Amino acid sequence: MTDPKQSLPDAPATQAVDANEALGGSTRREFLVTATVGSALLAEACRHAPPVEDIPPGAPPPSELEVTLKVNGQAQTVKVDPRTSLLDALRERMGLTGTKKGCDHGQCGACTVMVDGRRELSCLTLAVMQQGAEVLTVEGLAKGDTLHPLQQAFLEKDAFQCGYCTPGQLMSAVGLMSEPCGAADADVREAMSGNLCRCSAYPNIIAAIQQVRRTPKL
Repeated sequence: MTDPKQSLPDAPATQAVDANEALGGSTRREFLVTATVGSALLAEACRHAPPVEDIPPGAPPPSELEVTLKVNGQAQTVKVDPRTSLLDALRERMGLTGTKKGCDHGQCGACTVMVDGRRELSCLTLAVMQQGAEVLTVEGLAKGDTLHPLQQAFLEKDAFQCGYCTPGQLMSAVGLMSEPCGAADADVREAMSGNLCRCSAYPNIIAAIQQVRRTPKL
């Protein structure tokens, strides 16, 4: 008869863990990380939802939420699905199509905008997560007929070919100007490595950025 105080052998448990970790080709750690990130995003979206007490009894949950952003200096309020990315909110709800949708997976940098002074991949952030944020897009760079110094430099250095990635390149360069970055071309190339150019206009893009960086500030 087995002594009830005797600890059970742990080999079967270990085997079960191994089997679970091998299931589906992903590990338990990967599953936990995915579940944690997903829960955080859902909680953030729900934080901006109307209070439950404001929803009439029996009414379905709201399919769209109201979000207000300060875009290019102007407050804009739109209703979006909680799953709407900042990129889609800008392009489809505000008509700001200068920000481009490339890979839609945060890999090409075409959707780069500035959020509260920092460059952000707008395809990877939900619009409801940016409630009240200040957003700067490529449409907000020029002041009337006067181009932003980086826009002017891109023209002078012929820093584009098809131009599809140019808005993202420009916005990323704007962010770079306020970030710690070495003086060498290699440093700029590294800082801009998140922005891809299928036309391979990289040498001219780097030259344009360096031209602005080396221009004495008045």
